[in-house]
Amino acid sequence: MQPFVFNTTPQIVFKPGAAAEVADVAGKALGERVLFVTDPGIRSLGLCDAALSSLAQAGIAVSVFDQVEADPSLGTVQKAVEAGRVQDVSNVIGFGGGSSLDVAKVAALLLGSDQEVESAWGVGNAVGPRLPLVLVPTTAGTGSEVTPVSIISVGGLEKRGISSSILLPDVAILDPDLTLGLPPHITAATGIDAMVHAIEAFASKSANNNPLSKMLARQALRLLGANIEVAVSDGANREARAAMLLGSTLAGQAFANSPVAAVHALAYPIGGRFHVPHGLSNALVLPHVLRFNATDAALAYAEIAADAFPDLTAEEELEARCDGFIERLAGLSVKLQLPSRLRDVGITQGDLALMAQDAMKQTRLLVNNPREMTEADAYAIYRAAW
Repeated sequence: MQPFVFNTTPQIVFKPGAAAEVADVAGKALGERVLFVTDPGIRSLGLCDAALSSLAQAGIAVSVFDQVEADPSLGTVQKAVEAGRVQDVSNVIGFGGGSSLDVAKVAALLLGSDQEVESAWGVGNAVGPRLPLVLVPTTAGTGSEVTPVSIISVGGLEKRGISSSILLPDVAILDPDLTLGLPPHITAATGIDAMVHAIEAFASKSANNNPLSKMLARQALRLLGANIEVAVSDGANREARAAMLLGSTLAGQAFANSPVAAVHALAYPIGGRFHVPHGLSNALVLPHVLRFNATDAALAYAEIAADAFPDLTAEEELEARCDGFIERLAGLSVKLQLPSRLRDVGITQGDLALMAQDAMKQTRLLVNNPREMTEADAYAIYRAAW
């Protein structure tokens, strides 16, 4: 057995209605002055009202920053940090989808230390300290509440990442009731995103791929595969929603320690250049990357095939299970009524070469891919996905 390191969020609280008890649930992680990071949609829907009321009743002063956008920019991070400095906050709560949680992570880092963001990009460069941090996800997809990664858009088109265990929050609060209002297309895209996390974590070539991550990835796929169609078709199904949220968190724990690879590397230019949501970007390239990887990762894909799709146990041949797994994933996007081709989201053939160039910049991800990928390979995958 190879040596490995496994880091995760110290405390995870899973409870329907927990967001309305955030002051009690988060306990000692909360100080007297909170920067509450969220987005305009969450605020207008009233999803955070109960949490804000809980904090107010506990005598905690709250400064709400609700300007987070999809694919958040560095400018948004800087505005959040300035809002926190003006109020001299003592801790940060991120409440929302992956974008809000990512902004909250970086804000807690910059507010809690003298470190400049330019020195934090990359793996292991964020040194902190950071302010105490509590994260409350409202989607079942990113797993950001248990990952040491924050992805921020820089210069409009480029996405950069900060990856450091210092970004892991003190507490993650999983309240499945917060996901009940998610529209079907968001439920579908974020659910596929979580499945990608589990798949890439299990097959990752990272030296830190480990038994704990593999175990979590497989359990995540069991929960996600069994519940994603129900959650999309019946958004009020509490059991399905709870299973999706927990599956997303388990997948997040897995890839936080056994990092993702080429699916994400090829998805980032789609999101960065064309502002396609991250989960959908992953779904668009997923089967095509897996087909490319199958020459080197067939055993891994065959091993997890029946976790996501139990009937694939009937396929005794390794290659048949691997092929069936990939085709079922491709069919899942269609069944969930997600766009399945790059052209469906406004990407032209003329865009593909530049996208391939951009994808090759994601070296921190490509190094984990089971099969080495060149720019020509990336272009061919985009062509197949177009």
